[in-house]
Amino acid sequence: RFFNEEDYLRLRDTYILTPEKMALASDKLRVLHPLPRVNEISVAVDGDPRACYFKQVLYGKYMRMALIL
Repeated sequence: RFFNEEDYLRLRDTYILTPEKMALASDKLRVLHPLPRVNEISVAVDGDPRACYFKQVLYGKYMRMALIL
């Protein structure tokens, strides 16, 4: 979190997960994100088998559906 908007605007594009950064990571890495993504994860990472955020969202949907029953 940022205390002021200036810091946010200055740093918002600094921390973005890219395929280049994924190439440096372990094969055991799993990337999770609650979505919707704004600028944190490049769409080029979506095809990486370690990108599990779409599964995470799907499983969360099933969990919420089960809790409603």
